[in-house]
Amino acid sequence: MLFSFGIEHEVAFLNREGKFADFACTKFSEFNQIVEKLPTYPNDHLQLRVGDAGIRKKRWYIEGFERFADTDEVIDCLSKGIEIRTTIHSNIQDAITELSESFNLLCGVAAEFGFSPVLTSFHPYKTAFTPHPPLNEYELKQLQVYPDEQTANIYMVTYGPDLNLSVADLPIERVIDIGQKLTYYSPYIVPFSYSSPFYNGTLWDGLSVRTFIRTGKRPATLIFVQEKEQLINSVPSLTKMARLSAEIGRIEFKAFDSCDDFSIYAALLALLKGLAIDESLPGRATIPDAGLHQVSAKAGFDDEGIFANATMILQAAELALKDDADVNLLAPLKVMLTERKTTSHRLIELFKGLGSIEAALKKTYQT
Repeated sequence: MLFSFGIEHEVAFLNREGKFADFACTKFSEFNQIVEKLPTYPNDHLQLRVGDAGIRKKRWYIEGFERFADTDEVIDCLSKGIEIRTTIHSNIQDAITELSESFNLLCGVAAEFGFSPVLTSFHPYKTAFTPHPPLNEYELKQLQVYPDEQTANIYMVTYGPDLNLSVADLPIERVIDIGQKLTYYSPYIVPFSYSSPFYNGTLWDGLSVRTFIRTGKRPATLIFVQEKEQLINSVPSLTKMARLSAEIGRIEFKAFDSCDDFSIYAALLALLKGLAIDESLPGRATIPDAGLHQVSAKAGFDDEGIFANATMILQAAELALKDDADVNLLAPLKVMLTERKTTSHRLIELFKGLGSIEAALKKTYQT
């Protein structure tokens, strides 16, 4: 099987006052001055969607909620941070290398404007997003057309990666089957990434408030298809029309928390690749099991059912990869299982030791 890989990684920031930079205190123009100074690569548009508003011209773009006049004219974008996306690579390591290079470029430019990156997967202070002024008639109509946009109140306070993989020449039925498999096993594989233990200004009672609130209302996996007939009707969506040829057959896993150690993304991509190859695991689901994700979000690997299934899945992926060099990338996940510890545990310890969320967040991205 010939695989391709890509990563989309959302970055949150503290501003020069040391405050969490979000849509309430940071204008679009403040983030845009950073993006403006970053390079443009001439052929990226063949792989990376530019979109209607023209906000996504580069490998970096501002993630946010676009506001419209009473027409399709974009008049503002309420911003939550900057997303980095890689081009498509034939191996995992090259995707990680590009992500690291793009991240370092972003940090250098952001620092010039007083912004420093911090790891969080859920807004540490705001529990939901409410657009001001209220949505106009045109915007409300748009929301009816795109049901996934109706969860803007969630995605504007969450930060997470999309880990993308595709397999050359795989029939779309097989691709959708892999998407259903990843959706089914999602509650057991997401704890490897947990990094959102803060909620409403303090410690949350669990490890991933992002997973607790998001998964079930938003998809765990998204499959990009070429034909309308291939779409499966579900809420949240499992399938979506490809918007450019490079997207056809893409499997986008959307349920992980963000990681500040990119070798964890390498491990998670290797895990997804192993699960795509594996033929032993029987579970399939079109929509994520919200209740099981909530159990997982609260307890992670301390829940015996989550732990046992995560162990089984990791072994299945390892067996499927057997002679593939990518099997070695799984090493950090084995350590997490042995210790039953995630990045959230580290953030909780930092918070308890330092006494503030900002002080704990400042210790992220230290590698």
